[in-house]
Amino acid sequence: MRIGLHLRMAGGYANAIAHAKSVGCTAMQIFSSNPRSYRTTPVDTAMLASFSQARSAADLDPCVIHTPYLINLASEDPKVQAGSLNLLAHDLEAAAHGNIRYVNTHLGSYGKRDRNEGFAAIVHGLEHALDAVAPAVYLVLENSAGAGALAGGTLEELGRFVRAVDHPQLGVCLDTAHAWAAGYEIDSKSGVDRFIDEANTHIGLDRVHIFHFNDTEIPLGGNRDRHWHIGEGRIGFEGFRSLLAHPELREKTAILETPGEDADDLRNMQTILAIQQGALT
Repeated sequence: MRIGLHLRMAGGYANAIAHAKSVGCTAMQIFSSNPRSYRTTPVDTAMLASFSQARSAADLDPCVIHTPYLINLASEDPKVQAGSLNLLAHDLEAAAHGNIRYVNTHLGSYGKRDRNEGFAAIVHGLEHALDAVAPAVYLVLENSAGAGALAGGTLEELGRFVRAVDHPQLGVCLDTAHAWAAGYEIDSKSGVDRFIDEANTHIGLDRVHIFHFNDTEIPLGGNRDRHWHIGEGRIGFEGFRSLLAHPELREKTAILETPGEDADDLRNMQTILAIQQGALT
C-alpha cells in the first residue's frame, strides 16, 4: 500500500508537500476549498499544474481531493442540491487540472425524506457530476458511520449506488473508523477477512480505490464519527496489521485522517509504517 495523510493547506501546496515528505508519505489528501462553505473560487490552473509537478518530483502519488463536508446529494432542498453539485463540479475540475486521481465525497443524509427518494436523488446527482468528469479522474464515495439517516453506512448500500450509477469512474473509499462505528468488527484478521469478503461481494474490490485509516475509541456499532490515533483505539495494531497484510489490498492507497498537529502526524505515520514493515508486534 501507498500511505499518506490528509494535509493542512494553510501554508500552501509547497508546505503541504514538504510536510508530507518529512513524515514519510507516499500519497496525500487535501481540500481544494473551504471544507465548511458552499463558496468556491475559480480553479487556478497554473497553480494546480505546478502542484502536480512538485508532487511528481516528491513521488507523492496518488493524490486525493476530499470534498467539503456540506455536500448532501440526498437533500430535498433545491439550494442544498445545487450547492452540493457545484462543490462536486469544482473539485472534479480541480482534480483534472492538477493531475489528481481521486475526488472523495460523503453522500449526505436522507433526513426525513423517504429513503428511496433520497437514494434516487443521490444517484441523479452522481450521474450529473460524472457527465463531465475528465478521463483520468475517479469519484469515490466514502462510507459513513451510519448515524441517523446518513447515506452509505453499509457496504451493501454503497454497492447499490455503484451499480445504479454504473459509471467506470465511480468507486468507493472505506474509512476504518466509520466501518467500526457502523458495526464492522475489523480489529482482527478474521474480522478484516470478513469485511473485505463482504466489500468484494457487495461492491467489488476493483471499485475500492482508497482506504481512510483511522483508529477510534467509539464502541463497535456506536454510529459516531470520531477518529483517533493509529493503534491507540479499538481497532488497534492487529486490525491495521491485518488490513496492510491482506493480499487483495496491497495495490490500494491508504490516507490517514488522524487528529492533532505536525507531531501527531509524524507519530501516526511512524506507527502505520512500522506496522506495515512488521516492526510492531
